[in-house]
Amino acid sequence: MTPGEYTPDPRGARTPAEFLARLQALKDRSGLTYRELAARAEARGDLLPRSTVANMLSRTTLPREELLTSFVRACGVAPAELESWRKVRNELAGRGTYAPTEEAGSEQAGTEEAGSEEAGSEAAEVPGPPAPPPSWPGAVEPPTGPPPGARSRIRRAVVATVAVAGLVLAGISVVAAFRDGRTGHAGHAEQAGQPPRTPAAPAAPAAGDVRIRVAGTDFCLGERRGTRSGRIHQLPCAEAGVPLYSLAAVTGGRWRIVSDHPDYGPGCSGIPSGGRIPGAAYEDSECGDPSRVETFALQPYGTPVRGHRIVPVGSATPGTCVTVTGDRTAAGARLAQAPCAPDAAGQLFVFERRPAPTG
Repeated sequence: MTPGEYTPDPRGARTPAEFLARLQALKDRSGLTYRELAARAEARGDLLPRSTVANMLSRTTLPREELLTSFVRACGVAPAELESWRKVRNELAGRGTYAPTEEAGSEQAGTEEAGSEEAGSEAAEVPGPPAPPPSWPGAVEPPTGPPPGARSRIRRAVVATVAVAGLVLAGISVVAAFRDGRTGHAGHAEQAGQPPRTPAAPAAPAAGDVRIRVAGTDFCLGERRGTRSGRIHQLPCAEAGVPLYSLAAVTGGRWRIVSDHPDYGPGCSGIPSGGRIPGAAYEDSECGDPSRVETFALQPYGTPVRGHRIVPVGSATPGTCVTVTGDRTAAGARLAQAPCAPDAAGQLFVFERRPAPTG
């Protein structure tokens, strides 16, 4: 933990859920990824698999005491505070499962009744289909089409319109042919002093293997070789081969960015702690952790499209984008969650087809 930084106090937890919420807050305050926690525990001689930590924080039951000890120590808690965590955990384990109180149950019932009343009132206010026009016995229905004389006039007008349209199209063709004769083929427009063509817009993201390039640069996304944090940086594309990335489509036009690391295996890119922490790192870790944001909207930006924003879906900090932070011209700049900028500076990415391996 950072010296002087507030450490969550377990003594205020009255239920296992509250205790686990404080464990999540402890991890958030540590600023460590699952990989870093596992590495710190290993250095102390403790066993703390990354997937075990993720499962512990996503469950509603108390962790085993030895798992709690390894986790809290890896987060940097002092020995005296570690005893407080153990004591509260054992006290909650001795009390057993908590049932909802009658008061809470009555409040929930009242909320449900109020919701049903509101739904009923809304249903009553919904207008029905418009009523049909009144009819009387013996009434004569008005004719639905034009009289015979009008039909002939309409046919003559249609024929005249078609003839005029044909003349206009013929005139356009003559003008186009004359213009081509003066300026030559469209490929010679630059020689005639006209501005060059606008570069083609990046292709829309598609499921499959990709290389994620920072738009307008020679940098691609990847992890630094030899590190265990899982944090993602911008690196020269020739060096950004770890991990390999692919796009997996999710319902509603959303995407999951899947990683394949040579040492840690498959995973997903995401934002830790549900995106609650401003400036939270964009990182690779195991897929399926409910405490992480792992689903993204890839939003096109610019006319024509210059790239796509990576927008976390369901982040506790709305209006944020995955962003290159710090010196955006330097290799190694890290990526993090940051407010989406109006000019999308450092927030546009191109999803290219991953080149085939050489050699």
